[in-house]
Amino acid sequence: MKKIKIFDTTLRDGEQSPGCSMNISEKLKMAAQLDALGVDVIEAGFAIASPGDFAAVKGIAAVVKHAAVASLARSLKKDIDTAWEAVREAVHPRLHVFLATSDIHMEYKLKMSREEVKRTCREMVSYACSLCDDVEFSAEDASRSDLAFLCEVVQIAIEAGATTINLPDTVGYSVPTEYGKFIADVMANVKDIDKVTVSVHCHNDLGMATANSLMAVMNGATQIECTVNGIGERAGNTALEEVVMALKTRKDIFDADTDIDTTQIFKTSKLLTAITGVKVQPNKAIVGENAFAHESGIHQHGVLAKRETYEIMTPESIGLKENKMVLGKHSGKHALEDKLHQMGFTVGKEELQEIFEEFKVLADRQKSVSDLDLEALVHKKIIKIHESFKLDRFVINVGNTITTTSAVRLINENGDAVEAVTSSKFGPIDASYSAIKQLVGGEDFELVDFLIDAVTGGTDAQGKVTVKIRSAGKIYNGHAVCTDIVEAAVRAYVAAINNMIHDRNLVAEG
Repeated sequence: MKKIKIFDTTLRDGEQSPGCSMNISEKLKMAAQLDALGVDVIEAGFAIASPGDFAAVKGIAAVVKHAAVASLARSLKKDIDTAWEAVREAVHPRLHVFLATSDIHMEYKLKMSREEVKRTCREMVSYACSLCDDVEFSAEDASRSDLAFLCEVVQIAIEAGATTINLPDTVGYSVPTEYGKFIADVMANVKDIDKVTVSVHCHNDLGMATANSLMAVMNGATQIECTVNGIGERAGNTALEEVVMALKTRKDIFDADTDIDTTQIFKTSKLLTAITGVKVQPNKAIVGENAFAHESGIHQHGVLAKRETYEIMTPESIGLKENKMVLGKHSGKHALEDKLHQMGFTVGKEELQEIFEEFKVLADRQKSVSDLDLEALVHKKIIKIHESFKLDRFVINVGNTITTTSAVRLINENGDAVEAVTSSKFGPIDASYSAIKQLVGGEDFELVDFLIDAVTGGTDAQGKVTVKIRSAGKIYNGHAVCTDIVEAAVRAYVAAINNMIHDRNLVAEG
């Protein structure tokens, strides 16, 4: 059975998706989970793009234990040098060099002739190979390139030492039969291509990224580039969970498999959602909340009689556990730890104690604590960062006949209390945010998104608030979960500010 490598670009291409930006500490958390998931390659970022990207790639290279860590680089020496500096300390470093090969890209973007592209490919791939043993070359917009010319460029890259050749459908233009034939044609017309890894990177502009990637596998590709939840530029990328489960479920068709620990898929999807605040659609394949739900009476009857009547894979196969034990205010720490373990979470003693204390407070407010409630509590601890400001207290006066006022007191990292009182005709959240912005000196950032979501049903449900702020062109996320939605909103805003400050400090430290 053919082994298909999984190249995850959630932290590079995925993060470029609007609303999906992550700070350095969030990227480190996500990289650790991708390593646990078992991906073969983690594309950690585009090192030369910014000091923040460089710091993130370098940090990920230092902590990832199993997967190769790659940085993207244009076919320029300065890009390659910066990428190498960022990944060189990785257990398995990779340089990912790209150069466009389609006529439209060469004429309008690169302003280069075909001969110039071939010469640049040879020089830059050779240079990258002089630094690193593992070099991937991507022919950007390959699927819209002249086949004969593309094969020339790929041949040059292989001769220069590239160990992986990527043939992307950069703009999601191809359809499956066309893309499959395209891969087969390149395989048939490039000498020694069977000695390198042939990779595909498909975009979902026409909704065919997964189908195109799988068709490529059937025609000789041995690496799929994808993202968790399918996030990415424009309509997104091939979804990791879709191709992995398709290969696993239909081995009879593809005769191929991956080294992915599929029981980590659901947990990985949820972590990404928790970090970015971007939910997957309910009917999303594999990880959507309805993926294993059955409402039709006929379907329910069939599943109860024999699960395989309507389920082609089990919830357990992706790490989705059924709730077999209800936790409440009388439950102890051991029961909580066991439940978290069933859900796929491993936490240290200190984190467990903190989660347990918050669990007890929540259990006093609610009759029972669901898996989703627990998941929200755990994620709050998992993505915890250094707090430059802590919320001490807030007091709000609100009513339909008075102007809302909010008094907020924060504790700064020196332990000093700072307090402000502001009013607003737009309600308690706007008043509180104005006070907080005044306290932290918030002239250089602005609120760009605010999302409220109920974690579970009922009036006593926890509310999750996701806040996005923008500063110097970068987006910073803040999340908070609480049964009091105003408190959740206040805490999320403070968390976003802390993320911004933390990210700036990490960049400054190099």
